[in-house]
Amino acid sequence: MRYISIDQVEPGQFLGKTIFSSSGAVLLSEGVQLTVYMINTLNRIGATMIYIKDPQFEDVEIPDVLSEETRRGVLKKMTETFDSIRSGKQFDTRAVSISVDQLLEDVMRNKEVLIQLSDIRTQDNESYVHALNVCMMSTMIGINISLTPQQLKELAIGALLHDIGKVEKLTDDSSADPKRHHTWRGFEVLKQKQEFNLLIAHVALQHHETPDGEGLPRKVAADQIHLYAKIVAVANMFDNLQFKQPAGGKRMLPHEACEHMMALAGSKLDREVLIHFLRTVSIYPTGSSVRLSTRETGVVVGQHRGLPGRPVVRVVSQNDDHIEVKEVDLAKHTTVFVENVLL
Repeated sequence: MRYISIDQVEPGQFLGKTIFSSSGAVLLSEGVQLTVYMINTLNRIGATMIYIKDPQFEDVEIPDVLSEETRRGVLKKMTETFDSIRSGKQFDTRAVSISVDQLLEDVMRNKEVLIQLSDIRTQDNESYVHALNVCMMSTMIGINISLTPQQLKELAIGALLHDIGKVEKLTDDSSADPKRHHTWRGFEVLKQKQEFNLLIAHVALQHHETPDGEGLPRKVAADQIHLYAKIVAVANMFDNLQFKQPAGGKRMLPHEACEHMMALAGSKLDREVLIHFLRTVSIYPTGSSVRLSTRETGVVVGQHRGLPGRPVVRVVSQNDDHIEVKEVDLAKHTTVFVENVLL
């Protein structure tokens, strides 16, 4: 299986991973043979990267922290929750809690798997996938920091609902008034939920606060930012850097996002949280094409926990009628490194 840009997809190739809608419904199933119409539709709905099956890499499996069932269930629950808020109704806190329990079970079971954000995004599902990913990454960080089961659940709920204040969009520039910033609106929604610890509401309130005291909405000092919010801030930035188009900028690849975030350690992101995060993430995702410093090109087929920048790369070359396949383990070949990611 390979992870490629939608621009590189050709008719006749087979989809490697299922694509879901915001409600968790299947848009395209794994294994379907892609047609021109399907590829054009994926382009139209905003998909940028997808997995395809490749005979030369058919043994390569993409490790998933969450099962397909859990992923679909959480996406469906997020859709229902946001729809309730938009219509002025109370959302079901018990259902959210049950969804988080299932997510926590999956994360605990797969806590040794390096995170790679492999969900195929569309304009329809991107806000829900973002919430899901921030929740999953935050929970992984929480496990590394040795939070208790109760703390992990509070963190996970806060992470899943961290952007709930964005559901009701305002017509004016809310950033001009801190009280109208989406963090405040999210806090106001969640603090009314007596079933939730008030710390969950503080995740929504503080996830844009920064250690240098220049964050939003209150510009509080680093020691006044709760640990949950510091964790969610890191996960939130990593996802946004890769999938949210910044004004005048471009989306980043995972290794670029990590480098950018390391430069912000101590000022915009908590240093200790960031260190724990970098131990959980796949810098060069399995299935992505790379160029090595040896000038060879290949596909990432394996990872090393604790050495996210030193993956296993399979190089396939053809000499006359002979195809040569070799695997370069960068953890062993210490003088070889990834020079570029090919899209």
